[in-house]
Amino acid sequence: MGMFQKRVKVFNPIDNNKFFEENFWIDTGALYTLIPQNMLEKIDFEPEGTKNLIFANGKTDRKLFGSCKFEIEGLPDRITCPVIAGSTGSLYLLGATALENFGVEADPINKELKPIFAIIGGFRGSI
Repeated sequence: MGMFQKRVKVFNPIDNNKFFEENFWIDTGALYTLIPQNMLEKIDFEPEGTKNLIFANGKTDRKLFGSCKFEIEGLPDRITCPVIAGSTGSLYLLGATALENFGVEADPINKELKPIFAIIGGFRGSI
């Protein structure tokens, strides 16, 4: 699958004056969004705990976990999404959970994010 990037603003979830902007790789193979810890520290990121992770190279590690608000280039909303604090120098990856929160899917052919319908409940949850 082709990979592409989008410009993303990342905000402290409480103080919108603390933010940074960076190009993120759209990574539908990653559950969570990964941001270098040193960049999260610049916006006073407050971790909520840690998560056990397995990386694409098979390495496992435990990393800080929390939430930030996001604005994604071309999308109208600012939404809170889960974040993993990566090592300094790690890639900026926008994971599947953030894409689902925004209600979009990746179109790697056209290098864009396309709206999807959100699924609410199963058969019993139908109106």
